Amino acid sequence: MPDALTPREKTSSASPTGSPSAGYARYGLSRPAAFAVVAGIFVLFMAASSAPSPLYVVYQHEWSFSATTLTTVFAVYVVGMIGALLVLGALSDHIGRRPVLASAIVLEAVAVALFIVANDVSILLVARFVQGVATGAAMTTLGATLVDLNPPHAPHRAGVITGAAPTFGLGLGALGAGVLAQYGPHPTRLVYVLLFAGLVLAGLLVAALPETAQRRPGAVRSLRPRLGVAPRLRADLAGLVPILVASWALGGLYLSLGPSVAADLFGLSSHVIGGLVIGLLCGPASVTAFALRGWPNERTLALGAAFLLVGTALGLAGVETNSLTTAALGTAVAGSGFGASALASFGTLARIAEPAERGELFAVAFVISYLAFSIPAVVAGVAVTNVGLHETSVVYSTAVMTLSTLALVAQRLRRGRVTGDR
Repeated sequence: MPDALTPREKTSSASPTGSPSAGYARYGLSRPAAFAVVAGIFVLFMAASSAPSPLYVVYQHEWSFSATTLTTVFAVYVVGMIGALLVLGALSDHIGRRPVLASAIVLEAVAVALFIVANDVSILLVARFVQGVATGAAMTTLGATLVDLNPPHAPHRAGVITGAAPTFGLGLGALGAGVLAQYGPHPTRLVYVLLFAGLVLAGLLVAALPETAQRRPGAVRSLRPRLGVAPRLRADLAGLVPILVASWALGGLYLSLGPSVAADLFGLSSHVIGGLVIGLLCGPASVTAFALRGWPNERTLALGAAFLLVGTALGLAGVETNSLTTAALGTAVAGSGFGASALASFGTLARIAEPAERGELFAVAFVISYLAFSIPAVVAGVAVTNVGLHETSVVYSTAVMTLSTLALVAQRLRRGRVTGDR
């Protein structure tokens, strides 16, 4: 999300004028065309990562597994992604962007092929794990490449793309998979065939991209995971933890159990509705990240926490009153909060950290975010299996509202501390 995907922004090898620096290979596509291609590949990876979400209920019906297994399949993806972010995050700085991106595309294609042939949960688990590794490897490389190719006349364009593309892609992938599952043949395969074709095209386009990073030694050493926060940054990071956990935990719930809530609690069995549930969260998140890109981080954080609180409360009210309209409105408002909080929280980290501190600080923030994205969802899956979907939704929503309230308090305290320091 936002600048979080580009922790190398201040250390990119691109020259200030935006022209290739020494060692850049002019190869095939022009820089504007290359920028557009990389942005498109970014959306493609995110769409592929959310495509399974509306299909989980189909797999669950065909293979008769529990909600616990469903959320475990979801969480395995995050495990692979975190591992790739920590191990491979800096590799493209040493061996170049194109080799890492090409390898990620090949790995993603393997995952998609596994989805096509999957006939039980074990293959689904492997496919999701491989997909997580591929996505984690691609995310930082795509973000860094966008910064390298950023046009000089639009210095914030890379940040806008990395802010809007992930949630746009997530919503597009979920909605597209839902529509294809509802109206197309082979509901659990057609979307992956199309994604595989898209990945083949992406691979061909990557071969024509200019290489924007110079090779330099230290590739093997860069594979060692590093997590660390400078002492002076710990208070600021701690103040962001509630909103990071609240927003990403809510996203994890929707991407894992959202279609199940629509089907079981509201009686909406259409796969299109399952995709729309995720699209209603991710669409407003993407629009909000774009619309608020020029706002001060402090104001955006407060607005994001407020939207998360109000949106989650409305969603819970919709569940309690069986009002689909209220639940849909709450999802959209909460999605705006998700987008605003991600934009501002990672923007804050980018602003307070020195270039030498940024990589490890973002790694910590990523780990916090994606653990919040997966662990609560798995806990919710266990709870659904044992106590039911309705009760789990109530408790989960209450926890997100509590964290959102804590985020508002943390921002007020942080503003008071900054004012006092002055």
